[in-house]
Amino acid sequence: MNLVQAELERLASRRFVQLMLALLIAAFTVTVATTVSGSHKPDAAELSHAQTQVQRELDEDERRLAACRLANRPGASEDERARYPRDCDTIPLDRPQIEDFLNGVFVFERQIRGLVYFLITFLALFGFLVGASYIGADLTSGGMTNLLLWRPQRLTVLGTKLGTLLGAVFGVSVVASLLFVSAFWLVAEVRGITGTLDVDFWSYLLPTLIRGWVLTLMVTAIGFTIAVLGRHTAAALGVLAAYAVLWEGGGRIVMEIIDAPRPDMWMLSTYIGAWLLGQVQLSATAANCQEMYCPPVLYAVNWPIGLLVLSLVVAAFVAGSFASFRKRDLV
Repeated sequence: MNLVQAELERLASRRFVQLMLALLIAAFTVTVATTVSGSHKPDAAELSHAQTQVQRELDEDERRLAACRLANRPGASEDERARYPRDCDTIPLDRPQIEDFLNGVFVFERQIRGLVYFLITFLALFGFLVGASYIGADLTSGGMTNLLLWRPQRLTVLGTKLGTLLGAVFGVSVVASLLFVSAFWLVAEVRGITGTLDVDFWSYLLPTLIRGWVLTLMVTAIGFTIAVLGRHTAAALGVLAAYAVLWEGGGRIVMEIIDAPRPDMWMLSTYIGAWLLGQVQLSATAANCQEMYCPPVLYAVNWPIGLLVLSLVVAAFVAGSFASFRKRDLV
């Protein structure tokens, strides 16, 4: 039998994988049901009231612009000029939309943005747990030893397991994402409004989903390789808990106590945020500041840096796990 086909059947037959799929579906179902119960289709009166509010805000914007132009006309008094900038185009405008004045209404274009990050979090957790349990169960039950008797190439077997796992998780992620987004679009059609689905919206949503799929594959590979290094599923869970509590929590506190420069640069969460959001804005204490109040130094981490750091971490775990698996005794 083909090794990839055998691994796919083995992965699909695992009860833990089936349980995780059921929990994933249950979480999405509860989220959709909660959204449906908290939303309603706006009637004509609500839409008319919202449109009136929008027009009122637009009229206010026009009034401010007109007043600014009058203040900058020749012969205007100094008091008038002082109230407005010299360039009226720099005045911040509200640019209201009907959705701003609808209460208790699900707006797909706006709220799906936050829901997508909820989806990505669940998919990443799903990938990590499935990846760790998939190889961890084989190592502890003797299944890997039996498989190597049939196919003695260690690295080929381990690489096939990892590749099959990543392919399966990617397929689940894509299908789950399409169903998730489609379900909320249907909710907006029936119990809310869709909003403005223009080019800006899709140019945000599609790249975010793709970045989420990439992150899910990275986290899956990390869960898999930690379990290989620790020879047990629990090793991956222990490392995850230890990192979150001791480093992301305790380490951050220690760095703040000792005034370490830019402590966020030492946290993986920073690079995960940069990769998903495109950029994260951070602040740090100014170095060598002798004043009583030192304004924070602002800096940004962009997505290429986030991708680079995450890729290096994944590569280190994969290389270490393959090197360890190649030499060690499996008994």
